[in-house]
Amino acid sequence: MDQQVDSLNSLNHRPAHSAKTIFWLAGISAVILFFASSIRHILFQSAAFDLGYFDQAIYLISQGQPPIVSFWGFHFLGGHADWILYLLAPLYKLYPSVFWLLAIQAIALASGAIPVWQLAKQAGVKPTQAVAIAVAYLLYPLVFNINLFDFHPEAMALPVILAIVLAARENRPVGFTLGVIFILGCRDALSLTVAAMGLWLFLIEKKRLCGAIALLAGSIWFFVATQMVIPSFRPLGVEAVARYEGLGNSILEIIKNVILQPGLLLNRLLTLPNLEYLCLLLVPVLWGLSLKHLAPLLAAIPQLAMNLLTAYQPQKDLTHQYSVPILPFLLLAVISALALNASWIRSRRGIILWSTIVFLALAKFGYFGGLYLTKLDTWQATRAAIAQVTTTGSVLTSPQTAPHLTHRSVVRLISDQFNPATLNDFIYVLLDVRHPGITCSKDCISRLLSQLQQSQTFQLAYQRDDVYLFTKKSLQL
Repeated sequence: MDQQVDSLNSLNHRPAHSAKTIFWLAGISAVILFFASSIRHILFQSAAFDLGYFDQAIYLISQGQPPIVSFWGFHFLGGHADWILYLLAPLYKLYPSVFWLLAIQAIALASGAIPVWQLAKQAGVKPTQAVAIAVAYLLYPLVFNINLFDFHPEAMALPVILAIVLAARENRPVGFTLGVIFILGCRDALSLTVAAMGLWLFLIEKKRLCGAIALLAGSIWFFVATQMVIPSFRPLGVEAVARYEGLGNSILEIIKNVILQPGLLLNRLLTLPNLEYLCLLLVPVLWGLSLKHLAPLLAAIPQLAMNLLTAYQPQKDLTHQYSVPILPFLLLAVISALALNASWIRSRRGIILWSTIVFLALAKFGYFGGLYLTKLDTWQATRAAIAQVTTTGSVLTSPQTAPHLTHRSVVRLISDQFNPATLNDFIYVLLDVRHPGITCSKDCISRLLSQLQQSQTFQLAYQRDDVYLFTKKSLQL
């Protein structure tokens, strides 16, 4: 009898124990992710696009200045209508630092494990399996990899997508609506994911109200963002249209051609790069997928279609942010299958073992032993040179150094297309001749160095290990 009571008490306390485990896992993961992205940034491996881009925009908002990203040339809303940046600006008023963005991204990505676990519990998955699915989420290679790839607001949307599915299933329309609004502010393309999610909720999940809200809000914002907001700040329209060359010259034209020309669509879809991408996407969760339980992937179709139809390679890997809107619905498909014992692997140990093996194969942690150490030979010199940029004057520098200097209104990038006649527009010019960056060849940076050395306007303020800092002779503090 006493043994039965003890066993019952153990079962009663198990949910609380699981919750504690999940929050500890999320917290530890957030610390690891933040540490990893911070080290990458400190090693001068982050870039102007996209960390410097968002850092400068938010800094300028916090200073009450027009948030025009100087090395892009437009107001940041002309990029992806991601107005959510305005909500981050108060942090820069407290203390302007790019590490806010790295911390927010790490916390957002890690916290996604919590709604994954809650959704698994809600679906009736066993407690040990629910914890295992949360671990599988944290070990999904995309989560680790996009944390390293600068900063993207989509990372903030990831846990919210999972949370609003939970809200819809629990019939909490107010929380659901607030989450939808937040997601729509993170990127224009997420409006299509929200709309498709609404269709799935309405037709499959039978959550009519939440489904209608998402479908309507996503559809309206897609039109407003792409046809009104973005063209207002970037007259050329949506920049990503160029990635779909051959399908049309505008979003509406691309949509029309995709619908009316199925042959063109098939030619774009049936390619080896697309097959490789699908393998990368599915392998981490292949253990839990079942053909009978793929309905949640209806919400992933818009983003998946965009990734498959483009020739732009970064949209076909697990390194960049473009697969973020797909991940929540892959996990929901796994949860659905596991809840009905339809997954290939069901044991906690098996799920975690599979996820660990795939993580070790596809996560880019190995970059810390090679790729991220390529600038160590000029690291100290670059830090010393940056320390001598003591005003908020305009700067010309490389893409890898730019994110350390974006708290000013003008930062431009050295490139092969740089016009030497504009050199006098800058107060500071910072060069790393050994590592000129991806936008500038060594010949280009050598010519620029020679021009500065012969210039009557600039003087050499610092030189060490092929790192040069030139300042204008008429520098005004």
